[in-house]
Amino acid sequence: MSSAQRLDVIPFLLTVLALELTPGPNMAYLATLALSRGRVAGLLATAGVALGLAVHAIVAALGAGLVVQKYPLLYEVLRWTGIGYLFYAAWEGWHTADEPSAERAGLSGMAGPLFLRGFLSNVFNPKSILFFVSMVPTFVRTGDERVSLAAQMVVCGILYVGIATAVHATIVVLAARLRPWLVEGPRQLTIRRVLSILLGLVAIWLAWTTRR
Repeated sequence: MSSAQRLDVIPFLLTVLALELTPGPNMAYLATLALSRGRVAGLLATAGVALGLAVHAIVAALGAGLVVQKYPLLYEVLRWTGIGYLFYAAWEGWHTADEPSAERAGLSGMAGPLFLRGFLSNVFNPKSILFFVSMVPTFVRTGDERVSLAAQMVVCGILYVGIATAVHATIVVLAARLRPWLVEGPRQLTIRRVLSILLGLVAIWLAWTTRR
């Protein structure tokens, strides 16, 4: 029997979908980026976020997630790093002057930094870490020697990354379609600063909801 068959697949998929459709730091960051810099920039960051999620899945499969649970200081370092990064993104958006979008600028100089930003925005996301450490094991079935726990965790990770990436890409495309009406033109500076404030509020919300 395959590891996918041993998992509670349907409940897991529904849980992941509900989680990803709930507004959170990834959604806020990617939507803000797509509105301010365009679809290509948002999709590059989405790929980085996917890699960050994959790192969490691998860490959890290896059992390292238990270390985060065991050492509160390590959890706090990760938590505040993620929160600080969101505040930095909000500050940067507030002070950034008008700049060409990703569609109009060459990707050679910006693809790497945008991908890295997406990766950093998620790899230090404490809600994602908590999901893999505390929630994923509840969908894994034990007591079957034919299927290892690690294999089941890997399947969970693949499913999670796939669903999350599809949701994030959809958000980026929709936000980019709204860009000409919201961000470009005389309202550009005002909208960018409103988005920066919203991103800062998401950072505050994240700090409150992930505290222990």
